[in-house]
Amino acid sequence: MSGSRSGDAVWRRIREELGAAADGDPVLGRWLEGAVLQEPRLEAALVSLLAGKLAGPGLEPDSLRAVLTAALDDSVTIRDAVRADLEAILRRDPAACGLSEPFLYYKGFHALAGYRVAHWLWERDRHALARHLQSRISEVFGVDIHPAARIGKGILIDHATGVVIGETAVVADDVSLLHEVTLGGTGKETGDRHPKVGRGVLIGAGAKVLGNVRIGEGATIGAGSVVLDDVPPHVTVAGVPARVIGKSLSDEPALEMDQRLRTRPD
Repeated sequence: MSGSRSGDAVWRRIREELGAAADGDPVLGRWLEGAVLQEPRLEAALVSLLAGKLAGPGLEPDSLRAVLTAALDDSVTIRDAVRADLEAILRRDPAACGLSEPFLYYKGFHALAGYRVAHWLWERDRHALARHLQSRISEVFGVDIHPAARIGKGILIDHATGVVIGETAVVADDVSLLHEVTLGGTGKETGDRHPKVGRGVLIGAGAKVLGNVRIGEGATIGAGSVVLDDVPPHVTVAGVPARVIGKSLSDEPALEMDQRLRTRPD
């Protein structure tokens, strides 16, 4: 069951790439055949990969497979998002050699796919299991996303190590985050306390966005910045604390992945 017709094309391309890789290396080929190529659908292959990486205490392989499969079978939203996330990586990351490489190896993609299942559990009031899965994702991938956070599709979490996204955070479609980004709170406040990130936003490596602030669509946040206030749409901010330094170079900087803080002339 694929999310869409384009999703079928994603799986076909992954299989073609992995088939060529398996033919080129017999050691890798045996693993690919057993873990991925024998599966009929992208969803089944993803379940196999995630179960192999995330199984552990409290998440036995068979039970984890059943949970992952149930979520992917039930939710067209997850199925579509998984494909959109893979296509986003291919378009935006120059290091990505095809779709199969991020599918197999990119922990940002794996952590996000795992979060999507945890969020599915959270919405069904299976909070304990969702938090347990969140903890395991953090241990394995170094990415800590609260299962109650709301994250759109076409998301790139590049390199991913050290990314933290809090409970009431909202991330729109087509956003790019780099490693060590935090979408967090400012202290011990409760309630709606985490950032709301608009479509097409680029958040540079090590940036911290803190509190219930709004990042307007098409904004750029410079690497290492600390954002404590709302950011208007289509501007670039940088510094500690972050200040507006000009207009974003493009309407959707997340797609360009240019962290050099170049701005558009007025």
